[in-house]
Amino acid sequence: MKITTRFLSVTASVLALSALTACVAPAPVYQTTRYPYEPVQPIARGPYIEYGHVANIEVLRTETGGTGTSGGGAIAGGLVGGALGNQFGGGSGRAAATALGLVGGALLGNSIEAHNNGPRAYQSYRVSVETDTGAYRAFDVPSPGDLRIGDRVRIDNGRISRM
Repeated sequence: MKITTRFLSVTASVLALSALTACVAPAPVYQTTRYPYEPVQPIARGPYIEYGHVANIEVLRTETGGTGTSGGGAIAGGLVGGALGNQFGGGSGRAAATALGLVGGALLGNSIEAHNNGPRAYQSYRVSVETDTGAYRAFDVPSPGDLRIGDRVRIDNGRISRM
């Protein structure tokens, strides 16, 4: 009977731990578009080419709000902690270890869930180009590539490229 109880508690611990591993952080969102940047053109108007130089490059930060905690991390953590705490001691010591594991696991599970569901920050760039006619044009790009302030550029149908 003792072996069966221990086997069940170890199995429950492994299942709860595998449920917690599903709470890992999501993969970060990376833009795969590379320089030269080519935005989607709504209307094709024929070839239009401008020349100018990069006047400024700004970093744009956007942040998404977090979703907070749902309590699932605390429940899963409490189950794992309680099952692990039950493996130690005997009698009232085992009950104390189980209670301590339950509380500690719940706190840790809630903390992990809060971290994974927290706000995320993303970064993009705004490249300002002063054209040869004196006008300014701005391009929001995921990465400025090898563009630097003062570089001579060509704008071909909304596509910016270094000369």
